[in-house]
Amino acid sequence: MAGGPGGSGNGVDSNSLFWAVVMSGFAAFGGILFGYDTGTIGGIIAMDDWLHLFGKYDDTLKWYLPTNDQSLVVSILSAGTFFGALLAYPMGDMVGRKWGIIASCAVFSLGVGLQLDTHWATFVIGRVIAGFGVGLVSCLVPMYQSECAPKSMRGLIVGLYQLTITIGALLAAIVLNATKNQQSHSSWRTPIAVQFAWAAILAGGMFFLPESPRFLLKKGQDAAGKLSLARLLTTSPDSPEVEAEYAEIMAALEADRKLGSGSYADCFRNTEGKNGLRTWTGIMLQGWQQLTGINFIFYYGTTFFKSAGISNPFIITIICDVVNTCMTIIGVQLIDRVGRRRLLLIGAAGMCVAEFIVAIVGVTAGHIDPITHAVNLPAQRVLIAFVCIYIAFFATSWGPVAWVLTGEIAPLNIRAKAMSLAVASNWLWNFGIGYATPYLVNPSTSGILGVKTANLGVKVFFIWGSTCLGCLIFTYFFIPETKGLSLEQIDLLYRESSVVNSEKYRAQILADNETFVQHTKGVQQNVEYADEKAA
Repeated sequence: MAGGPGGSGNGVDSNSLFWAVVMSGFAAFGGILFGYDTGTIGGIIAMDDWLHLFGKYDDTLKWYLPTNDQSLVVSILSAGTFFGALLAYPMGDMVGRKWGIIASCAVFSLGVGLQLDTHWATFVIGRVIAGFGVGLVSCLVPMYQSECAPKSMRGLIVGLYQLTITIGALLAAIVLNATKNQQSHSSWRTPIAVQFAWAAILAGGMFFLPESPRFLLKKGQDAAGKLSLARLLTTSPDSPEVEAEYAEIMAALEADRKLGSGSYADCFRNTEGKNGLRTWTGIMLQGWQQLTGINFIFYYGTTFFKSAGISNPFIITIICDVVNTCMTIIGVQLIDRVGRRRLLLIGAAGMCVAEFIVAIVGVTAGHIDPITHAVNLPAQRVLIAFVCIYIAFFATSWGPVAWVLTGEIAPLNIRAKAMSLAVASNWLWNFGIGYATPYLVNPSTSGILGVKTANLGVKVFFIWGSTCLGCLIFTYFFIPETKGLSLEQIDLLYRESSVVNSEKYRAQILADNETFVQHTKGVQQNVEYADEKAA
């Protein structure tokens, strides 16, 4: 059916697509905070001056960071981000999506400032506070983008968040490579201090952007909500386009409210809108994204490549970051063309194969001679090549798509809560993997401060390959295809279809241009007709 008074079915569409993309896409700059911060720590903990300041000395290992301290300083950021993501609900639903992002930048900047200190405790506390700010941003940015972006380009726009994460990591690698040879505190303080600029740019830009219209309408601020819609649609607040979008959003919101008050308990109830399935899907999706093992490369890649006998691990890390960034550029353009579900299936299969190859080559031909310290160069090249292939599959699929789906699948009435739980899941797994990895990979050390470890080395890729197989199975049974649908049409998809049959029902919605308002009226008319017939 065509649009009309019941709504256009087009989501937030725009007469000026350029400005709609600019306004909703700028928020993606928040990914720079995430990517740059996580990208710096792997290089900083390998720098001479930082190790002399915070590390220990061993006659065999020279200056090194004990495994327990390495686990703490890398993973503690994720502890802060976990709680930051959980508190994104009150921040996003009480303060607002826009002002929540601005406040998060202030928290992040405080944490960055504390990391410039030369005391271990202050440095670690700074990591926690910066993580708190990143956790808030990592939830609020995709939420803001999903609620403001045109539906035809929502995958691309929300995917830009993952792209800026990769750009942040690449910038971190470049800055680290430029300062790594400085034998002073500036070698690690400069990369950390650069983060003030990213926070200032994000906060300054968000100040000039409109608040999410869906947030304003949820709070009962109809006039402000219509004005925000008008800015995104580049038209007047009383135009037919604004009225149609307003009616569509309010119809879906009222239908959600009838099913519950929007409490945390409502997130897990098996309602007509399948709230429980949608919340658990977001939580598990973000967990599986971390279980691909991608942050092993970006947290410990420099150290791992160094232990594998590679002469310049900083350069290899930059190569990995370039691959990640370039392939994410390709990936975000595929989201609205290939589809979310199909990309995740392809990506999981590709990562699984690549990681098993890395593991097999590493344990069969990648050993360093214990006497001559000679390395097998062909094996090293194969290892590096397939690590890059693995990163390429992640960057075109699980990297951007996980954030897109997390912002799409939750209904408006519980979106802030459901998204905060999903993103908190990401950071909880991030923390667990970041903390456990040195104990899985590093060699054991002896002496009073010695630590017993699994010493898996490259064999850890057998674990990551197996978890990618789990990603493939999870996607098939739990991830619907939402390509081209407005957020309100996604509500319809969950109400009226199963995950496995979602592609067929999605095509039907698009063919009929069915809106939530039209569907509700149709159901009501059918009920009335049945009642009349029975009478």
